[in-house]
Amino acid sequence: MWRQVVGVLAALPLGALAAETLAPAAAAPAVSSGMAGQLTQLVLGLLLVVGLIFALAWLLRRVQRIGPGNAQVIELIGSRALGPRDRLVLVQVGEEQILLGLTPGRITPLHVLKQPVEVTQTQTPTPEFAQRLMELMGKDQKDKK
Repeated sequence: MWRQVVGVLAALPLGALAAETLAPAAAAPAVSSGMAGQLTQLVLGLLLVVGLIFALAWLLRRVQRIGPGNAQVIELIGSRALGPRDRLVLVQVGEEQILLGLTPGRITPLHVLKQPVEVTQTQTPTPEFAQRLMELMGKDQKDKK
C-alpha cells in the first residue's frame, strides 16, 4: 500500500501539489481582487518606484560630494553661449587660464591669458536657463501685483 501511495505522489508534478495546498489560502482574500484593489496596487507600486528613483538620485548626489572634492586639476571659470551650439569657455589648468571655443565637433584653444582673471566666488553662479526662468517668473509676478 505504501509503495502505491509513494508511486502516485512521485508521478504527480510538484507544482500540482503546491497549487492544491495554496488554492484555499489564495481564495480567501477575494475582496481585493476587484478593480479598486488592482488600481490601488498599481498606484502604490508606481509610488514605490518613483520614490526609489528619487532616493537613489539623492544618494548619488551625496556620494559625489563626498568624492575627491577640490582636487581637480581643470576648473571651469566661466562660460558664454555664442549661439545654440557654440560656446566660449574659460578654464583654469594649474596656474594658466585658457579661453576655449566649443562647437559640436571641435574644441579649439583660442587664447592663453597672460594675466589670470580674478573671479570672486561670493555667489554660486546659476545656469543661464535657470536665471532666465527666474527673470521671467519675476516679471510675471510683477505683472500680477
